Amino acid sequence: MADAAATPHPHGSKRLSWRRLALPALALALVAGGVERLTATAAPAVPSGRLTLAPSGFSQLPGWGADNVSAALPAFLKSCARLTNHPKGTPLDPAATGANFGQVGDWDALCKAAAAVPPGDDTRTRAFFEASFVPVLAGDGGDAKGLFTGYYEPEFTASRRREGVFQTPVYRRPADLVPGHPYMPRARIDDGALKGKGLELLWLQDPDDLYVLQTQGSGRIRFTDGSTERLVYDANNALPPVNIEKLLFDQDVIPAALFSQINVRAWMKGHPVEAEALRRQNPEYVFFKEFHGDGPIGAQGAVLTPERSLAVDHRFVPLGVPLWLSAQDKYRPVTVRRLVVAQDTGDGIEGPVRGDFYWGSGPDAFRRGGDFYASGQYYLLLPKTVAARQLAER
Repeated sequence: MADAAATPHPHGSKRLSWRRLALPALALALVAGGVERLTATAAPAVPSGRLTLAPSGFSQLPGWGADNVSAALPAFLKSCARLTNHPKGTPLDPAATGANFGQVGDWDALCKAAAAVPPGDDTRTRAFFEASFVPVLAGDGGDAKGLFTGYYEPEFTASRRREGVFQTPVYRRPADLVPGHPYMPRARIDDGALKGKGLELLWLQDPDDLYVLQTQGSGRIRFTDGSTERLVYDANNALPPVNIEKLLFDQDVIPAALFSQINVRAWMKGHPVEAEALRRQNPEYVFFKEFHGDGPIGAQGAVLTPERSLAVDHRFVPLGVPLWLSAQDKYRPVTVRRLVVAQDTGDGIEGPVRGDFYWGSGPDAFRRGGDFYASGQYYLLLPKTVAARQLAER
């Protein structure tokens, strides 16, 4: 069901969600009795775990009555639009093998009913979901507690040509790159191995801007001439990533209590020589292409909705399903209790109870979501007919 224009990432995710190879900095923050440290490499490609589903009710969803649920309806309708050209007998998401989530025909009538709900009407929207769906608590072998992080779409100022402060090129995919096969490492590219080959899409102000773009997988670009466009993930060099935030943390350059995305970015920009040496230790490199439509686009092919789209491991949870998310940040007084839709995937988003919450675009989304690191749970909202069949099978 993914957008045909989206380019597959070697591990199965696409475009924006590629970025999850750099884990949230606050995973390195102080915890009781010590410091939680991350490994320097990506998580295994094949996750362990077993999806379990336990029947529940809307009265049991923490905060259900307080959410502005109508804000999630446009996201659900975007996912519904991805189903319109599929036969009714097609599984909702063929990749989601953790359970039987029904076929397109099971969801089609509900999509049509959702389209008839007046926009912005919380009462009617809440009544629609309560009448049409059954919440089921997701678990990993019965354990409903999971990890929830955040991601965002960064914004950058750029030039279409190399000039002044704009000296950092963003490259399109080289013609000799074969997806899934190792290509030249970051250090060689940074040393100019691709210079003069006509691969420059644009020029950024700072090498760290490029690194953030590569770890997030897409970005909104504002050019010096006033025009805007998006860059989206196109390919990578198939070399194993190294988490340079973990390396920076191990050097004790930034005190653990102050280790955050904001402070990491400030340090990288304020120490360009040391930052360059650090980046070179990560051989992985990402190439981009221009995208002129609305965005960003998630793995399902739908445009993501700020604070209403969730990236999941869709080997367990199908793309397109609405979920009730209840998560509490481990290190900050931030609680997310709201209706979301599974619309994206990403490296490092692995397991039956694992999510990445999309905060939106720009600096405010970065400040709010760049360090989101929460413990919580989610409930899948399944059509009543699907829920009845699913629970009868278990």
